[in-house]
Amino acid sequence: MAKRRIKVRKGDTVKVHYTCKLANGMVIDSSIGGEPLELVVGKEDVIKGLDEAVAGMKVGEAKTIRVAAEKAYGLRHDEWVLEVGRDKFTEDWSPEAGLHYEIPRENGQSTTATVTFVSKSSVTLDFNHPLSGKELIFEISLLEIV
Repeated sequence: MAKRRIKVRKGDTVKVHYTCKLANGMVIDSSIGGEPLELVVGKEDVIKGLDEAVAGMKVGEAKTIRVAAEKAYGLRHDEWVLEVGRDKFTEDWSPEAGLHYEIPRENGQSTTATVTFVSKSSVTLDFNHPLSGKELIFEISLLEIV
């Protein structure tokens, strides 16, 4: 009879419950009350800091970790905030500050931008991930090694 490992190793598929918060305690996302997150450790299915934290955990273990921006959604880049003339968009587009939009790129793909400011002549678009530059706090419970 094979011994079942009790610690997670790179390459293992695991199921975890998690709650993700900002430093001020605001909950960003949680699997509690829903389906657990399933991921392959080391495959970069999730942000690097969470992926690294799961490695070495034991089934039934719970912990809280702080993930620096560099191992979460990256640092903010001021050069990724652009003011674009309204004439570059269709006339029927009515951008609103705070909303996220898919912006087409020349290669046929698209990228997400957040509108941060709207004037009669221009729209300011932020191409940074909304959580870039932020430390995240995760409460993790390892449910099983699949």
